[in-house]
Amino acid sequence: MLARIRKDIKVIYERDPAVKSTWEVILCYPGFHALLIHRLAHRLYRNNWAVTARFLSQVNRFLTGIEIHPGAKIGEGVFIDHGSAVVIGETAEVGDNVTLYQGVTLGGTGKEKGKRHPTVGSNVVVSSGAKVLGSITIGDNVKIGAGSVVLKDVPPNCTVVGVPGRIVVQDGVSVRDQILGKIDLEHHKLPDPMAEMILCLQRKITQLEERIVELEGKESESQSIQQSTSEKRDVCSV
Repeated sequence: MLARIRKDIKVIYERDPAVKSTWEVILCYPGFHALLIHRLAHRLYRNNWAVTARFLSQVNRFLTGIEIHPGAKIGEGVFIDHGSAVVIGETAEVGDNVTLYQGVTLGGTGKEKGKRHPTVGSNVVVSSGAKVLGSITIGDNVKIGAGSVVLKDVPPNCTVVGVPGRIVVQDGVSVRDQILGKIDLEHHKLPDPMAEMILCLQRKITQLEERIVELEGKESESQSIQQSTSEKRDVCSV
């Protein structure tokens, strides 16, 4: 237990440049507190103390602003940064070395029983406000952009953005950092498919405008030639 707590503190040092001391982590990091309380609640839940576990999870929510159902399975090296309004559902499974920013939801999509929440692989970054919904699988080394809504399975080594979530990078540049043993936390450096579409439209409009100018130039040249020919005929007839 102590070894896992030390690992949690080490993870925060690795991923949060704002941390100043171990005591700061112990006293001031709600994500750290939420995981500690969740482990106790999860153990009670597994031993059929469901009501007590659920009550403890509600106390956890009141103290930290982070709601983790006691049935959720959380791996090692998980870091919940800031954590306000993070929600993790009952059948959610979170792998190792996962980073969740504020406002993330790992939720369900209906009233079905059984597995109804996401399974998140290892080395995943879920950015602020992202929603991962339903019994889907998020592969290892995936990065989900801020505000995205993911409703379908995502293979490993991908970057997902948008509503609904779309894969914009797969087996791309981020794999190089993962090979070096780094976790890519640069969740602000993501492609914007809507912006790219608008740029494509702008380029197409520019091409059409150039074509129109070209055709108008040819038409005016043709009219000029016709006018010159007409004038010559008038002179000859005289």
